[in-house]
Amino acid sequence: MKVRLSDFNENWAQMFQDEAQFLKSIFGVEIIKFEHFGSTSVRGIKAKPVIDMMCIVKDIGKIDSFNDKMDSLGYDIAGEWGIPGRRLFRKGGENRTHHIHCYQQNNPHIERHLIFRDYLRTYPQEAEKYNNFKEQLARKFDDTREYSLAKKTFVKEMEERALIWYKGI
Repeated sequence: MKVRLSDFNENWAQMFQDEAQFLKSIFGVEIIKFEHFGSTSVRGIKAKPVIDMMCIVKDIGKIDSFNDKMDSLGYDIAGEWGIPGRRLFRKGGENRTHHIHCYQQNNPHIERHLIFRDYLRTYPQEAEKYNNFKEQLARKFDDTREYSLAKKTFVKEMEERALIWYKGI
């Protein structure tokens, strides 16, 4: 899939809310809460215009029973997709609009994602560094897979700074 970065869009928050309401009607009582994370959740950052949604659930094993329903609604079922304990659903095919990351409550990846989001929201200069790096990579790589791999080390280092910040609060 081709890398496409877009300027921050005020509509992304509403797209998150709308999808959260829709997903509540599917997953029902399994849902504990939803979180908007990733670059579309941080004001001022360019992003691939795909809403990253975290769906925190009571029992991740029960989420697999919704695969047929999600498939019938047009979501790609990606399973763990490289992160143990996650269930990933992708909406929109080649023109993706949402990634739904389901985690069981207390999964350590929940905290990692939310601390990183909150760090970028708190420190605009760090968000700007991240934004500039992403723009450089988008000029260098056409494919999202290459782009994401090239971003990995930078993000990991920034996540470590975010964790130090969080522990110091």
